[in-house]
Amino acid sequence: MPDHSHQEDEFKARLDAGLWMKLFRRALGMPRYLVPLGITAILIAVLETTLGHMTRWIIDGVARDGVNAPFALYIGAFLGIVLLFSAGIWVFIEMAGNLSNRLAHDIRRDGFDRLQELEFAFYDTRPVGWLISRLTSDCDRLSRIIAWGTLDIVWGFFFVLMIAGSLLWMNWRLALIVLAVLPPLALVSLFFQRKMLLSAREIRKYNSQITASYNESIQGVRTTKTLVREKENLAEFEDLSARMFEASVRNARQSSLYFPVVMTLGSLAGGLALWRGGWLVLNDALTLGTLVAFIQFAGQFFHPINQMARILTEMQAAQAAGERVMGLLATVPKIRDSEAVTEKLKAEKLKTEREREPGTAEDGLPDRIESVEFRHVTFRYENGPVVLDDFNLAVRAGETIALVGPSGGGKSTIVSLVCRFYEPVSGTVLVNGTDYRERSLHWFQSQLGIVLQAPHLFKGSVRENIRYGRLEATDAEIEAAARMVNAHDFIMQLENGYDTEVGEGGNRLSTGQKQLVSFARALLADPQIFVMDEATSSIDTETEQLIQRGLETVFRGRISFVIAHRLSTIRNADRILVIGKGRIEECGTHEELLAKRGHYHELYTSQFRRERLEEALRA
Repeated sequence: MPDHSHQEDEFKARLDAGLWMKLFRRALGMPRYLVPLGITAILIAVLETTLGHMTRWIIDGVARDGVNAPFALYIGAFLGIVLLFSAGIWVFIEMAGNLSNRLAHDIRRDGFDRLQELEFAFYDTRPVGWLISRLTSDCDRLSRIIAWGTLDIVWGFFFVLMIAGSLLWMNWRLALIVLAVLPPLALVSLFFQRKMLLSAREIRKYNSQITASYNESIQGVRTTKTLVREKENLAEFEDLSARMFEASVRNARQSSLYFPVVMTLGSLAGGLALWRGGWLVLNDALTLGTLVAFIQFAGQFFHPINQMARILTEMQAAQAAGERVMGLLATVPKIRDSEAVTEKLKAEKLKTEREREPGTAEDGLPDRIESVEFRHVTFRYENGPVVLDDFNLAVRAGETIALVGPSGGGKSTIVSLVCRFYEPVSGTVLVNGTDYRERSLHWFQSQLGIVLQAPHLFKGSVRENIRYGRLEATDAEIEAAARMVNAHDFIMQLENGYDTEVGEGGNRLSTGQKQLVSFARALLADPQIFVMDEATSSIDTETEQLIQRGLETVFRGRISFVIAHRLSTIRNADRILVIGKGRIEECGTHEELLAKRGHYHELYTSQFRRERLEEALRA
């Protein structure tokens, strides 16, 4: 199996304050949760400190005056503070949970919205699993850190200040004993937190690789069994699992050492304070209540410090995830409406129905596509060689253009440029004589009908999948589209007709049936430009014949581009282009190209002989 790691988390020695401020600014836009969270965090710190002082007053009062009426008032006040403290904890947890969930929701929504806007080139260099992780685990992780980190930092900061102030106020000499432990505690925490951070990063890396291995193994189970690769796959998986086990054991060992060391340092400080404080009590230099409260505060002092150190460490660990998520949200689509087009769209929106000229699109230009032209177009994929070189082609409405030639010659690139999934490196693609970058991207792509070699169906019914082509379509229009591509008969033979569930990815339908549904879906959109990218190469002859009969109606009046694997399917095309090395090597009708006895003639005759041989073998 391949290495599944892709841009794993990296430990950042320095905390990127700018990055975290951008993330925390998202929380600032949610005062409904953030304000109660901040108030309760401060309130809890105050109440926790007050409880310590109440303990001191109660003990000293009993030691001085015995159990009397003021004692009962102290106990009542103590219980009241405990109840208020409990209510604050409830609000605290409720608001932090709500803030975390709202942040995760908003980041996921904004991330998904951005992914919908980004061009195909963005997806060419990023695995699907990597993108899914950004919208799931990374979003959840960051939202938890921001929400609960805000809580811990605000509470911890105020609690440490109040405890330190209380310790110094009660007895500054004893306070210095406790505070003297801070430097070694900081060094120990820094050492162990960095160690645990690195091992935790390894665990996440191996967990990501194991998850990807699960996914790949399940999706490729047929190939694995066909090639009898089960033992090899298991060996590779066991290696990954063993590495994760070792990292997990190392992390657990580090944790098991860290917490006893912290507890020992804290206990040492408390023990020294107790020893010195006990001596002061015996010499009437300190009250018993003050000593009890002091030891209580000393025990509480290190907890918020440890919590804040943990949050800062988590922020360092999650920094790479934060950079990726914020990078995704900040990614500007390379293919988008220009400022001039955006201004035209705004101006058209302000017009009333009476002011709008009939026959115009949302950008104010004609809504009827009469021609598409490639003019001196050169194109290369990112960091790749030139795929199209000074390519020229003009197509009129009603024409069907077939593209044939060897793999890698540029056929799919041509239709991708037609659809504006990519844009030329140089040269222009013109629609009605206008550079299509000067037209509305949304309008133009809504005029496309695309059928691919491997059609994708969404989980749902046949009806819902066809309706995806035009969401407001009626049931009658859906049925009409299915009839036009000869899909209606097979649909009616399904268990529930148009309401039959197709399964995940359409796995309950055959390849040919999925293709027919995708044709109906594309046709329902009523496109002005129709694109077929080897749409019939993986289906049976019977289904192909059904599609061919329907295509005569589909292509009528439309600009159509057909990339063909089976040359017999394009004999009626208005023009057949033989594409090789990014150029048009031959151009003409089926009969004209056969008469030339060139490359097309060679392709057609060899394929014809092969098909006849296959038919003879089947017979």
